Amino acid sequence: MTVPLLQVERLVISLPTPDGGRVLAVREVSFDVGPGEIVGIAGESGCGKTLTALAVMGLLPPGGRATGRIGFDGRDLLALRPSAHRAMLGRDIAMVFQDPMTALHPMLSVERQMTEHLRHHRQLSARAARDRAVEMLDLVRIPDPGGALRRYPHQFSGGMRQRVAIAMALVCGPRLLIADEPTTALDVTVQAGILRLLHRLRDELGLSMIVITHDMGVMSALADRVGVMYAGRIVEEGPRPLVLTRPRHPYTAGLLAALPDAGPDGEGAQASRLQALPGAPPALADLPEGCPFLPRCVRSRPACTGAEPPLRPVAPGHAIACPVDPFAQGAA
Repeated sequence: MTVPLLQVERLVISLPTPDGGRVLAVREVSFDVGPGEIVGIAGESGCGKTLTALAVMGLLPPGGRATGRIGFDGRDLLALRPSAHRAMLGRDIAMVFQDPMTALHPMLSVERQMTEHLRHHRQLSARAARDRAVEMLDLVRIPDPGGALRRYPHQFSGGMRQRVAIAMALVCGPRLLIADEPTTALDVTVQAGILRLLHRLRDELGLSMIVITHDMGVMSALADRVGVMYAGRIVEEGPRPLVLTRPRHPYTAGLLAALPDAGPDGEGAQASRLQALPGAPPALADLPEGCPFLPRCVRSRPACTGAEPPLRPVAPGHAIACPVDPFAQGAA
């Protein structure tokens, strides 16, 4: 049996509130990432997916607290001293942040940003660090990688900036890459190129990845397994083909129903009317009784108003946090 590279167990993240209290932003989240596996975490803005990734990186916002366990290669990241955790960033675990324009320093050349990283973590000479940076820019298909090193972030297009950010994350050879909304604000053709790039890097480098997105289309193109988050919890998880073609939680089904359908002719003709999810996610400080999705759910039952439903298996490797399974024998 393959030992997971990353094991997140019962992760709870609390954040301070203006009135001096605390709110649970991530609640009892657990998942694994195996060697060479791509795990997708999907959900609407505010569901806790980026905070989960920031906890893995040790980069929670001021006042944020995490409990539970985040095991990486046998070490509990939450039990490490901050200095020891920081030493792993870039070297063992790296992250591509949502907006490459703000993630890259606007006043420093690409060479400065990439070689600083290498010289700190790998103790390379200036020449060796520059050669490695050129190699990584070439790997992510940046034209004229030597010339690109001398340029600044604003001199690249959005898609090229994203490729530079990916090269910078990979330059020290991490084993786990976290990509937070890697295709946000990019046009469709550039998005497709970034997705192909991530797949190729996984295959060529044996990278493990966590991909965070609100776009279920990205999940279908990239992930091996998918976890869907709502109101700080994972409400459905399982292999990508099962979750995306046979969703068992009404929230997952609602996200998929809201995707545009290219139609049977593949020419963009809408096969059916888009179905928007009603309502909005609940405030984390004021969750409804029972299931947090209840006010927006189209298939609620009396059982949904009791205790918040636990995550339970409904098929091998497939679990939902819902008392109503539409595919269960005898379900209405």
